[in-house]
Amino acid sequence: MDTSKYIGETTEYDKKQEVERRKVKSWLKSVSAFANGNGGTLLFGIADDDKVVGLSDAKSDAEFVSQKIKERIDPIPQITITIEHEDGKDLLLLRVQGGEDTPYYYIGDGVMETFVRIGNESVIADSTEHKRLVLKGNNASFDARHTKEAFADYAFTKMCSRYYAWNGISFDNKLYHSFGLVGSNGMLTNAGLLMSDDCPIRQSRVFCTRWNGNTKASGDVDALDSQEISGGIVTLLEDTMAFIRRNNRTMWYKESMQRVEVPEYIERSVMEAVVNAMVHRDYLIQGSEVHVDMYNDRLVIYSPGCMPEGRIVQEMKIEDIPSVRRNPVLADILAQLGYMERKGSGLGKIVTPIKGLPYFTERMLPQFFSDRAQFTITFPNVLLAWQQNHPQVDAYPMDDSDTQDDTQGDTQGDTQGVVLDDWIVGNIIKNPKITTEELATKAGVGIITIKRHIAKMPHVQYMGSGYSGHWEIIK
Repeated sequence: MDTSKYIGETTEYDKKQEVERRKVKSWLKSVSAFANGNGGTLLFGIADDDKVVGLSDAKSDAEFVSQKIKERIDPIPQITITIEHEDGKDLLLLRVQGGEDTPYYYIGDGVMETFVRIGNESVIADSTEHKRLVLKGNNASFDARHTKEAFADYAFTKMCSRYYAWNGISFDNKLYHSFGLVGSNGMLTNAGLLMSDDCPIRQSRVFCTRWNGNTKASGDVDALDSQEISGGIVTLLEDTMAFIRRNNRTMWYKESMQRVEVPEYIERSVMEAVVNAMVHRDYLIQGSEVHVDMYNDRLVIYSPGCMPEGRIVQEMKIEDIPSVRRNPVLADILAQLGYMERKGSGLGKIVTPIKGLPYFTERMLPQFFSDRAQFTITFPNVLLAWQQNHPQVDAYPMDDSDTQDDTQGDTQGDTQGVVLDDWIVGNIIKNPKITTEELATKAGVGIITIKRHIAKMPHVQYMGSGYSGHWEIIK
């Protein structure tokens, strides 16, 4: 027998030095957790230091294990018990299949408890996890549950508009039923509520903040931009991405035959992460919303709820993580709207666009983190990483306002404007006699844009007149 694949506890495996007979809960809680999840294997005869110590009477231990599972676990899960031999020692392998009749309870000491697997631990399910197990046992999910809200009382203009734009045909009324948004009794499911224009599910909101610095308290002004977004999921997606776009500055540099743009964050990857956060989040957790926090050096997307079956994402290879749909009804409708793929491609779609950048480096890759309560993706600032790798290359800010009239230009995001202001000041310090025409040419923007930004900076003054004058920075 090869014990190397078991040694080192993971979500699917656990090890015990012996079959504890007086404190059976110490290993029966793992039986409950495995049955409530994807299943797993308990190995008896392995010490904490991974040394094979064996069992003195494996046959008797096997009978005891089987009997205690029948007495203490309800309902009784499907198990397989085998005795294996390694280095002349007997090991006991208890394989527990993931069950469909969840929750699987441990009964003892006058109480009933149900356990779930979080990483390499079997822990008591909290109220939210217990609700999820009950839904699973009823072959249901949160988004498929029927509500007491009538279909006739809600509008779906955003969803229908997106469906027409993506598919070229109108959203037929019969699709509300076939997509699982409305039940046979005319009442909406939770998925229907989430897709409606005025979604009443409070925890479906998104909080977006552009912080002033690398922390949430980095200066006199903590936040440069913030927005609380509510409504249906189409609105949440569109408005969240609009917030990220207006706070996502872009620089560019010249190559021999082209101009290469370097944004702080790759929109395609971020969009995939935002969709993932809204579709796969745990809506059973009350009082929790999706958060998008943008700092100078990173963008963080927080989604309530752990990974399905308690897996810890930071302990897994991203390319090997399967796509498990916590809210399958939502996933199906968003696939019909073109926001995600029906087949599910896991987290690879977040990483792939970044790896395809012509200036890609490993430090540009996002970091994934999960625990019992959250799933978080942290995107490093790609532009900062690029600048660190190319300190000698001149880069210029993008400013879309030169393609607009002055009134529209004044509505540009504060963050982008601050970047151009700093760039102008830096060039003036290097060359006090630089002209506004030269600044516009270097930056790749209109001269009106340069003049408008300078007019907003009272500390930048032109001394003298004409070509004989010069710029001064007044402290």
